[in-house]
Amino acid sequence: MGLERAFADEPAFVPYLAAGDPNYEDSIEYVEALARGGADVIELGLPFSEPIAEGPTIQEAVVRSLEAGMTPDRFFEFVEELDVDVPLVCMTYYNLIYQYGSGQGPEPFVRKAAEVGISGFVVPDLPAEEADPLRDACDEHGLDLVFIVAPTTEGERLDRMMERVSGYVYVQARLGTTGAKTDVSDQTTQSLDRLSEWDVPKAVGFGISSGDQAASIVTNGADGIIVGSALVDIVAEGADSERPVDETAAELEAKARELAEGTREGAARRSPDVDAV
Repeated sequence: MGLERAFADEPAFVPYLAAGDPNYEDSIEYVEALARGGADVIELGLPFSEPIAEGPTIQEAVVRSLEAGMTPDRFFEFVEELDVDVPLVCMTYYNLIYQYGSGQGPEPFVRKAAEVGISGFVVPDLPAEEADPLRDACDEHGLDLVFIVAPTTEGERLDRMMERVSGYVYVQARLGTTGAKTDVSDQTTQSLDRLSEWDVPKAVGFGISSGDQAASIVTNGADGIIVGSALVDIVAEGADSERPVDETAAELEAKARELAEGTREGAARRSPDVDAV
């Protein structure tokens, strides 16, 4: 399922969870709860030991997942077991992709990802200048390659990213690492304006934690929102308190519904003069 189609009719809600956090079985329940709550695309983190783009919340999720035994092969089993009807994106780091299989290079990992039902990748540590082998493998197997565009990304670097991106572009709402915030950064609108000339969906992430924030971002022209830390916090609280899995799943579903509804509300508020970019 091509990722761009998830943005075709209305702005998309794209939640993130680390696969296998806090353990394999519970994580299956939590990801499926996000789909029930209205996710249009789900980003699944394949944990890596050095998650440089992540703030403390997701770093801790990565540690929990790794300690519970998550590996690339286990990740593929996880994806196959999920009972969801939305596109899945693998968010991971390039070393895991490059080293997978008997030989070096991204093609074996991409081939396996396509076999189990992954629709695309977000690879935070992969520079656009070095992305052609992964781009070629994605093209061969019909997968999308999403790039993260920071507020400071411009000039030739931005051009190279936008020449290689497909599915959607992950618009970083603010500088720094991931983490839930209570405000909407002024950098968001500026970033959307800079990307308006490119005809690919723009999904804004980094710091969104409420339906009101989602609505505000979409009202200002985003094609979708990406939410991670606010959802990972719920998983962490459930693990720390040892509460029943179904209670944590219900809270995740309710939060997802709030964020999905905020996304739709933002589209309804949008002025006819403000098109999605």
